[in-house]
Amino acid sequence: MVKNIALIRGDCASPEIVAEAVKVLDRIAEKYNHTFNYTEVDMGGAAIDKYGDPLPQHELDKCLASDSVLMGSIGGPKWEGLPGEKRAEKGLLRLRAGMKLFSNNRPAKIWPQLAAASPLKESIVEKGIDFIIVRELIGGVYFGNHETHVLENGEKQAVDSMPYSEHEIERIGRVGFETAMKRNKKLCCVDKANVLDTSRLWREVLRRLHAEYPEVEYSEMFVDNAAMQICKNPSQFDVIVTENMFGDILSDEASEITGSIGMIPSSSLGEGTLGLYEPIHGSAPDIMGQDKINPIATILAAGMMLRYSFGMTEEADDIEAAVGKVLDKGIRTPDIMSEGCTLVGCSAMGDAIIAEI
Repeated sequence: MVKNIALIRGDCASPEIVAEAVKVLDRIAEKYNHTFNYTEVDMGGAAIDKYGDPLPQHELDKCLASDSVLMGSIGGPKWEGLPGEKRAEKGLLRLRAGMKLFSNNRPAKIWPQLAAASPLKESIVEKGIDFIIVRELIGGVYFGNHETHVLENGEKQAVDSMPYSEHEIERIGRVGFETAMKRNKKLCCVDKANVLDTSRLWREVLRRLHAEYPEVEYSEMFVDNAAMQICKNPSQFDVIVTENMFGDILSDEASEITGSIGMIPSSSLGEGTLGLYEPIHGSAPDIMGQDKINPIATILAAGMMLRYSFGMTEEADDIEAAVGKVLDKGIRTPDIMSEGCTLVGCSAMGDAIIAEI
């Protein structure tokens, strides 16, 4: 099978982890007789330096012409002082909108080999942490109107709107229910319906959708309670579906209870199979060029790409199994290092995973 992959290597330490993911993909291609063609795409800080724009249209076009996109994290201190439209992160918002990626799917799974790294009590962790947050990605307050004006008394006032229409809620809700059907058939809608009209509309649409999925155990929870429950009793969750800003915050919290954000991949999908796959962590400017960054999240993101965009289930399982075997052997990067294990760098971790494929 031939697939064309757009590569956004990212900023700071990110090119190091993308390089390891590419090595893993090349090993998969060799083993399963596939051909992966790579197209280099500049986005974020790299694009700002080269073009003065975090995502020029011609770079977006490369992504749209591909079968899928694998991305390293973008941004860093070098570009933080730029105006809003020129900031590195603006390129990511444009990419999601341009690719029409409305669903971000982020697993929160603790690898048993790393259970001791979780900040939660052992009695909580031993019940298991294995759920997924399905986050609406191109609506809500991040894409609403933003304005700052001066009141009559001379004081500044800022206003951000959070718009959601029924079709936007229904399409992400359907992703949530379909995901639940493939897992343990439990779905929780997280919102703030006691305050927000948008949340009340979310509940109305999700309840209507539930009639199409009677096998799914459906529940609703306020976002402040959900934030507490993720720390107090994460084993109760299977699939969480929520709006953009709530999902952004909760998915970061959920990743932290698994022990290391260096282990968590992420996928963003739209109506078709074209997707965006990336690690959830940042670009790690403090350790760039030191061969210390953990490549596993990006390698697992490449595995998610094989599974969800390319339909290569066996190949994706192979990558995940290889990661498990490496962890079983006690091989660790600095962020997941513990007593009695073997400390390795980014490149050596990639090599160790490849050796198990």
